Amino acid sequence: MATIIEIKLPRAIAAAFRIPQNDPMRQQIRVLKKLLKKARFTEFGQYYKFDEALLSRHPAKKFQELVPVHDYNKIYNEWWKKTLEGVPDVTWPGKIKYYALSSGTSEAASKYIPVTRDLLRSNTVNYLRQLFSLMKYQEINKKAMTKSFLMLGGATDLKKGKAGWYAGDLSGILAKKRPFWFQTFYKPGGRIAAMHDWNQKLNEIVEHAREWDIGYITGVPAWCQMCMEMVIEHYKVKHIHEIWPNFSFFVHGGVAFEPYKKGFEKLLGKPIVYIENYLSSEGFVGYKTREHAKGMQLILNNNIFFEFVPFDEKNFDHDGNMIDRPEAKMIHEVEEGKEYALLMSTNAGAWRYLLGDTIKFADLEKNEVCITGRIKHFLSLTGEHLSVENMNKAIELVSEEFNICIPEYTVVGFPYGNFFAHRWYIATNDTIDPLQLKKRIDENLRKLNDDYATERDSALKEVFVEVLPEQKFMKFMELKGKLGSQHKFPRVMKGKMLEEWNRFLETGYIT
Repeated sequence: MATIIEIKLPRAIAAAFRIPQNDPMRQQIRVLKKLLKKARFTEFGQYYKFDEALLSRHPAKKFQELVPVHDYNKIYNEWWKKTLEGVPDVTWPGKIKYYALSSGTSEAASKYIPVTRDLLRSNTVNYLRQLFSLMKYQEINKKAMTKSFLMLGGATDLKKGKAGWYAGDLSGILAKKRPFWFQTFYKPGGRIAAMHDWNQKLNEIVEHAREWDIGYITGVPAWCQMCMEMVIEHYKVKHIHEIWPNFSFFVHGGVAFEPYKKGFEKLLGKPIVYIENYLSSEGFVGYKTREHAKGMQLILNNNIFFEFVPFDEKNFDHDGNMIDRPEAKMIHEVEEGKEYALLMSTNAGAWRYLLGDTIKFADLEKNEVCITGRIKHFLSLTGEHLSVENMNKAIELVSEEFNICIPEYTVVGFPYGNFFAHRWYIATNDTIDPLQLKKRIDENLRKLNDDYATERDSALKEVFVEVLPEQKFMKFMELKGKLGSQHKFPRVMKGKMLEEWNRFLETGYIT
């Protein structure tokens, strides 16, 4: 008789892989109850009466009544700040051992985002889910799934705080806590990954590139593209597949990929699969689960409770600031195609936390979303309501039309006589007539956005386009101390960063 061997997974991971039997609302209510139960004896849980929400017939609605929304500054100043001094049980049980340092694209000072063991465990489960989801893809090189991962992230060398915690890039924390079995597949390896100097790190990767058999590349598109360009140039080859023939997957997130796709395709010898994920310092939000999906599927059953605030004049002012008591919808109340700002409550002690992204549901039945921009990265000087989603699409269209690579761009709005104007700064090393580029960007935006079309015939009198070499954008990021890693170039320039950008264009310096 044949012997049946039973393989047992750890209980938490096994439970996470079970097919959910409930609808999205029930999954989310279960997640919220689990979070509230775990955190009810923390300072935050006691102050905001988590027990009352748990005992309510409608725990989610009660939770929304009891707990106000928080942006980073509010929750940090009132709660998280204490955890840096070693105070336990503030917004989540126990002491916080890790903090992800994040400055977004416009903030000057670093944000300290708590990263708990529970959050790291949830992230690991979601990474495994995403990896196994690749088996469903038809047009893939199955052999590539056993090859190495090249992860282009921040330095894995973390700084130690006085209270015994460690802080650094999220990618550094994840690398430090990666499971032992992953070490064999992980590139560029511990020594190179720990380097803080981005240029030194890239040069080391280039030197060792021929020694590795890369199947996956993971990172922010701009920096991954730069790395591949350097490898191709160094080894004098036509495309990256001459060095890494099994390279089949590019896993990316954080920014829309459309503006980069043309540049990527020029570096390839054969098609690859592009896989988008939605990983923030605050939690793993979602990932693309199937070929040709319209968006990323939200992870509704693994320790993040989501709320969705309609991104409109009722809930946000003209600068993108949210009102104190916004209208917040749950997963079963949202509408397809409507733009929302995302609120998260997580197992790292973030409660009704404004992430700062705006999303749309591309497929409501499958809970698939697309990132459309940031709440403070849009232009509406005269009511044109120009979103980053519109801008990305316009850049994608002109890249295809003129067969040029535009890896970066940014847009500025400013007074123009008695009216207003937009100025686009476009990064490309390809030859293009700025006037042609301006004409087609403007025409595309008129088709994409009715409000923009209306305002272009009234108060938005002019559009300017300035073409700059790609290196100009990289130099600015270097001077800002944001070269490489998880840093993204802002799509809309405002405030202090705009002042620095203007100074940089005039003098070559930011101070």
